[in-house]
Amino acid sequence: MLDMVRAREVFEASQDFTVGLEEEFQILDPDTLSLAQRYELLRAGADADPVLAAAVAGELIESEIEIRSGKGATLADAVASQRDARTQLFRLAAEHDTRLAVTGTHPWSPWQDQRVIDTDHYHRVEEGLKYVAWRNNTFSLHVHVGVHGADRAIAVCDRLRPVLPELLAISANSPFLDGRDSGLHSVRTQIFTKSFPRCGIPDPFGSFQAYADYVDLLVRTSSIVEHTQLWWSVRPHHAFGTVEVRICDAQSDGEAATALAGLIVSCVAQAARDYDESVPFDHPPGRLVEENFWRAIRYGLDGRMIDLTTLEEFPSAAIADRLLAWTAPARATLGIEPSIAVENGAQRQRRALESGTPMRDVFAAEADMAARTYANPEVRA
Repeated sequence: MLDMVRAREVFEASQDFTVGLEEEFQILDPDTLSLAQRYELLRAGADADPVLAAAVAGELIESEIEIRSGKGATLADAVASQRDARTQLFRLAAEHDTRLAVTGTHPWSPWQDQRVIDTDHYHRVEEGLKYVAWRNNTFSLHVHVGVHGADRAIAVCDRLRPVLPELLAISANSPFLDGRDSGLHSVRTQIFTKSFPRCGIPDPFGSFQAYADYVDLLVRTSSIVEHTQLWWSVRPHHAFGTVEVRICDAQSDGEAATALAGLIVSCVAQAARDYDESVPFDHPPGRLVEENFWRAIRYGLDGRMIDLTTLEEFPSAAIADRLLAWTAPARATLGIEPSIAVENGAQRQRRALESGTPMRDVFAAEADMAARTYANPEVRA
């Protein structure tokens, strides 16, 4: 049984606005740029490195590797740790004649060719989901933000529901799949959130007790055995006492990923501030949040979103400015000034493809960008 009493205690002891970053990388053959199943090779090399030994983790498939910053007291602390791990990971990959790339999906490598990594957790995932797990060759950015108080953490998750599609639109970086332009801006999200159970944007819970009752029901009915089987795009993390935001595509540009993480931390902190100050907020119905969610998947920053307060449309290109305006009080307190690009990765890649650049060359440019901006963080794309 999942211990929800213990989970509550973790949040009651949690510290506000600590930060943890998780970034997922594609492992590539250096010649073909196709996915290469070399996680175990890189894992063995990481074990000999004092920076990477604790930072590297496996994900679902053997052609994927994740690095984790660990808990930083501030965003700056987490970013510093993550930049060190990024640099070392790219160095390690080069030493093993391997390349890394960072887009939400690989443009052409078949999912049928990928193998699930050999861990108890992912064997359970595979056994429980079968095709849904096999098809999920996706790569994302996750941000953990400490939130003190169990009810407060649930309130923050609830408040972020309408914000999640907006963060997705900013981060959209997966236009290609199966060797073709999908027509979507985030085909990663379509594969993952529209296939996995207990995924996407949840209903508001209103209180930690309501959330705990739901989790207890899932356990009692043999639906889940661990809280990480709640794959929502925002979730309370029972072990860390964090609100984990999981909506975003992986970013080709390392500094864009850092800026996006800063915006996410700001959104979490502002949601907590609004809760503390009893700022009125009417939770929009799921059907309206889902409409914006689809618009973000399909059109990214090229489309229009619905303001769920006025029920009027606005250009998606204005999302960043709107979120920066909302989060200004929290950002002033935390000293966060993220520089959000006006163009996301999906727009950049599709623009290149439509100009006549072959898809392989478009992807090669994204891999080159990752090598410049993750392995050498002072170098801008």
